[in-house]
Amino acid sequence: MRPQDVPPDAVTSSGLGLDPHISPAYAELQVHRVAQRNHLGAERVAGLVADHTEGRTLGFAGEPRVNVLKLNIALKELVDAG
Repeated sequence: MRPQDVPPDAVTSSGLGLDPHISPAYAELQVHRVAQRNHLGAERVAGLVADHTEGRTLGFAGEPRVNVLKLNIALKELVDAG
């Protein structure tokens, strides 16, 4: 991966993980790692990311974002049900 391919929030987001949202590009970078760690298919994890991606506020303000809290809850439920 080239440095210019790394989403800005991958290097600027809170080190404490306090930000409840990440960019879809940053979430996509983590799909394979999360899938492997949780013994799931990457397609399944990518689907969860898509399901928890929120669009622009009122259709024009801000940027699309992934709600990490809701995504992690859904991931845990999927793994626990497995």
